[in-house]
Amino acid sequence: MERDVVTAFKKSSASQGANTDCAEVAHTTHGGRAIRDSKDRHGPVLFFTPTEWKACTTGVRSGEFDD
Repeated sequence: MERDVVTAFKKSSASQGANTDCAEVAHTTHGGRAIRDSKDRHGPVLFFTPTEWKACTTGVRSGEFDD
């Protein structure tokens, strides 16, 4: 899988304000996504294929990862 980031990392507009630590997301060359921690911008980056990203966002929206 090609892992080149092709857009700038962005934070959700919902995360703006007093607590600005969150995940940042960027698009990758083949339509996937790259995610990093906003507190550690030089740290590790997770890469997702388009299929993996869709499964992740679907799980988040459905509450699959809630406690």
